[in-house]
Amino acid sequence: MKISPILIVAIAGILAAGPAAALDLDTFWSTLDEAGHNEMSPLGMFMAADWVVKGVMLSLLFASALVWVIFAARITILRWERSVLRRGYRDLDKIGTLTSTEGKFSEKKGVVGQMIRAAQRERSCSGDGVAMKAGIKERAGSEIARIEAGAARRMSLGAGVLANVGSTAPFVGLFGTVWGIMNSFISISESNTTNLAIVAPGIAEALLATAIGLVAAIPAVIFYNILARGMGGYKVMLADAGALVERTLSRDLDLATKDAGNMPRFAAVPAQAAE
Repeated sequence: MKISPILIVAIAGILAAGPAAALDLDTFWSTLDEAGHNEMSPLGMFMAADWVVKGVMLSLLFASALVWVIFAARITILRWERSVLRRGYRDLDKIGTLTSTEGKFSEKKGVVGQMIRAAQRERSCSGDGVAMKAGIKERAGSEIARIEAGAARRMSLGAGVLANVGSTAPFVGLFGTVWGIMNSFISISESNTTNLAIVAPGIAEALLATAIGLVAAIPAVIFYNILARGMGGYKVMLADAGALVERTLSRDLDLATKDAGNMPRFAAVPAQAAE
């Protein structure tokens, strides 16, 4: 069995960095433990919070992480699909006919390839008669419109999550804040004192829930607007590609009809009279 040189270098680097990595890990855990004992640090406020406030904070942190993951995935897919759609549009516009695209678009999974195969399938099923031209165009246009709608629907997956997080995260954080302040007032009544040093940690941890809610909501709103603008441009590109496929199909049908009309017609030879 051959061992890759890259694997040997990676293993050597891990072994060389082993003690340093272990030291950094110990430092990290010690710093985390110190932050947990500090009541005015974010981690300390989280550890000292009520279980309801902790649940609110954890749910908002999960929503914030989900927002970032969805945005990174969607924006990457959107850019890739737009580049594929742009290349397919240029290739079809350069070729100028559907009959010459079988070798180029037969295996492609892009939207333009789906539209071309749908138009060719409808034409082959309907025939090239002059009376069938309008029907072929109508049925192919309907199929192309469904392909456009499906591509736009697939691209919008996840945008609803961003919208929901952006609209509800501040209120969820506010709920945690209200709950924490309520507990602070309860502790004031139980301690029979209005000393701010006693109730300040509870109020601070309650306000932390609102801060986390804003941290989750603000990027969600920004990312949703970015994706909405990108989706608007992508839908326009889909419409342009569909219109190009329909124009190319119509041109092919007209050329086929013209070629059929220019075929030489032979006059019927009159039958000779029977002798």
